[in-house]
Amino acid sequence: MTVRQSGLEHKPLGLEHGQGVLIDSVAEEAVRPSPVVLIVDDDPVARLAMAGRVKRLGYRVLEAGDGKSGLELLRLERPDLTILDWMMPDLDGPSFCEQVRRDPEIGSSQILMMTSNDHPEHIAEGLARGADDFLSKAASRQEIIARIQAGIRTASLIRRLEQITDQLRRKQMLLDQELRAAARYVESLLPVPGMVVPGVELAHLYRPSLALGGDLYNVVLCGDGSICMYLLDASGHGVASALRSASLASFLREDSLLRYVGSHDPGAILTEANRLFPMTEAGEYFTIIMTRLDVRSQKLFYAAAGHSGVCVSRRNGTVEWLVQPSLPLGFDAACVYQTAEILLRPGERLYLFSDGLYEVPNSHSTEELWGKERLAAALCRAADQPLNGTLSTVVAEASQWSGQDGFPDDVAVMGIELKECPVIERVSFSETDEVPDEP
Repeated sequence: MTVRQSGLEHKPLGLEHGQGVLIDSVAEEAVRPSPVVLIVDDDPVARLAMAGRVKRLGYRVLEAGDGKSGLELLRLERPDLTILDWMMPDLDGPSFCEQVRRDPEIGSSQILMMTSNDHPEHIAEGLARGADDFLSKAASRQEIIARIQAGIRTASLIRRLEQITDQLRRKQMLLDQELRAAARYVESLLPVPGMVVPGVELAHLYRPSLALGGDLYNVVLCGDGSICMYLLDASGHGVASALRSASLASFLREDSLLRYVGSHDPGAILTEANRLFPMTEAGEYFTIIMTRLDVRSQKLFYAAAGHSGVCVSRRNGTVEWLVQPSLPLGFDAACVYQTAEILLRPGERLYLFSDGLYEVPNSHSTEELWGKERLAAALCRAADQPLNGTLSTVVAEASQWSGQDGFPDDVAVMGIELKECPVIERVSFSETDEVPDEP
């Protein structure tokens, strides 16, 4: 069956013959020069009358004679506005609306429902089931025009928002790719776990809150046989924080320390770093813990700048926090950082933590933090595990306690364990010493 309108022949497009779908002859155009209105009504007279009014407004018209074919046409053509009759066989207007709202591809479509029953409870039902506006079949010509134009304006705004959302999504995908590439570079700066020197095992974990974070840590092998370890945290997150962290990490290289500081003393290193890295105009700064372990004497030297996340797990099962109240780097250019020292015995462990671990909030109470007491208890419970297993267990406990999928701040954890060395390795012979004969 075909219908002639305005001298043009209309045929069903893409649907079985007899479904009652009528499409204007310009529907195949790739670019739509004017808004498109879909009219869905099983009454051909009412449908043709409404089509005439809409065309006189300069809009292109699509027509469907029942709800099912109208729904298919809506998915195919994505019109700007759908004018929909309430009472239709098989699929009535409210059921049509419900199916549209459940479909994410067409869920934002604008629907103007026509009805001869304009009682408040009737209108409320239609709106609740997905209609955007109502049009009484007894409405005046002026009201019909006004409601159609309002629907077209709303549809235009929604389309614009969808376009902007797509553009932002594409830009975000590109940014995420760049952040992941930068994150891989930052991770390449991290130390390799395992035996860093004979008798000293290293393990670490890094959980950035974004694809790129401001926390960084490393091990510096010193020429005097000792090892330096640091964990720094740049305020903020993202690319800027990571670049600033990488800049400070460059200063903490062995050759740079010898050039600018002339020693491996933690306090002297932080004092020089404080001079070279002042607080930025935007208020960005660093916190850092710097340690040096003399493996031969088993002495641990340390200094901190606004960072208190460092502790020692003793052989007797206790956890000792190495707290030094101090200012972050850059707060006071005249600040001189002091070095403290303790003994680290074989079988004991040194841990460095970013505050993103022990200051993670609980999802049910953002004012309650996991805290150092829970962290210390978790370390004690996992003390019998291998070093890397202890770190994984502690981070998992913090995450489980928080009730969140991830951490809101960067989490960096580094640990070393001083191993028991065989007696023969502790004995050194000079070139003039004689090696005892075998018995």
